[in-house]
Amino acid sequence: MTREKTNSKLQFFKADFKSDTPVSYVGGVNAGFPSPADDYLDVKIDLNQELVQNPEATFYARVRGNSMIEAGLNDGDVLVIDRSLEAGNNSIAVCFLDGEFTVKRIKIEKDFCWLVPENKEFSPIKVTSENNFMIWGIVAYVIKKV
Repeated sequence: MTREKTNSKLQFFKADFKSDTPVSYVGGVNAGFPSPADDYLDVKIDLNQELVQNPEATFYARVRGNSMIEAGLNDGDVLVIDRSLEAGNNSIAVCFLDGEFTVKRIKIEKDFCWLVPENKEFSPIKVTSENNFMIWGIVAYVIKKV
């Protein structure tokens, strides 16, 4: 196993709520038999309103690397990060560790925490009082290309 370098370089973006670019929305999509969805194409949806609960505390970041692939976070995916959410055990969080940002699953133990990758090629990182560490925000959604 190799320890992931924490310089995985997340690329951050602030949510833009000034743009008015709703897209067509089809209520529910049946994964079985086709449905007459064309009747509903005049309904619009604003993805900012759907994905962002706290506009002032929400950022987007693009994933770089593959340490979280088993959690469904792939290189190039866009994370919706809410800084107002409280971190808990097993949360997927964007963390600031020793001068670099990284995204990992948080495992909380009595006296310390671990930043756990979701890829067997990488080792967990034990966070101690020696580290400059902050949980920067919690991943609320993942936007991915299929």
